[in-house]
Amino acid sequence: MSLSLAVSPAFPSALSPDAVVGRLRRAGCVFAEDEARLLFATARTDRELAAMVRRRVDGLPLEHVLGWAEFCGRRIAVDAGVFVPRPRTAFLARTAVALAAALEAPVVLDLCCGTGAVAVVVGAEVADAEVHAADVEPAAVRCARRNVAAGGSVYEGDLYAPLPAGLRGRVDVLVANAPYVPTDDIGLLPSEAREYEPLVALDGGADGLDVQRRVTAGAARWLAPGGSLLIETSERQADRTAAAMVRGGLAARVATDEELGATVVIGTRGTAPQVDEASASR
Repeated sequence: MSLSLAVSPAFPSALSPDAVVGRLRRAGCVFAEDEARLLFATARTDRELAAMVRRRVDGLPLEHVLGWAEFCGRRIAVDAGVFVPRPRTAFLARTAVALAAALEAPVVLDLCCGTGAVAVVVGAEVADAEVHAADVEPAAVRCARRNVAAGGSVYEGDLYAPLPAGLRGRVDVLVANAPYVPTDDIGLLPSEAREYEPLVALDGGADGLDVQRRVTAGAARWLAPGGSLLIETSERQADRTAAAMVRGGLAARVATDEELGATVVIGTRGTAPQVDEASASR
């Protein structure tokens, strides 16, 4: 099937749409025609197109080749070596938007933010939201700061550690797309993820829940009364994620989107004031 594209005369015949589709297909790209359209639309010169095709054929994730990913209808910058936002995470973002939009001037925190995609969507769709994000990976933080820009604040550090003390007890919606792949399953991931995305963004420990447990254990101290913690997880891990939230003092429920194959566990803090154990002991 020929690819219908208006191609500049600057592109030599070796870089014709059909030729590019053929190379991508031989490299194992399932959606070769769609990828070719994106490559032609993004490349500014024949030299740039040739380099992009070569990098994609060599196995680099398409989003790293393009320098961006489409997420919830927005173009999110994705730098090399940064975790690529997955389509299923749109459910996490939409759920966060729905909860935040029901509040006046909500405070939203995106932990393990990667590119900051969820923070960007919430900030764009909830006009009066105060948006914060954090990640432990320096490359991800640099990328998230570009994406979030003036729409919020991005911190570098491990989970809650880099957050300003003034956020404690004020967060209305806390979103965490923490790594949840069990260590022994990392080898089963597509080579694009294994080779080009940071292990810290993928490896969730022996059962995939190590980072999630740390998030749930500390969430109640940062959530406002009635605030919600949203964690993306897998269907088979959802019950254990919910149990971790309950141990952290939250009421938990599971939400799913069958079309996206997405599962989000939502934990809600009670409306009674949270007691700071350290302060209470003084």
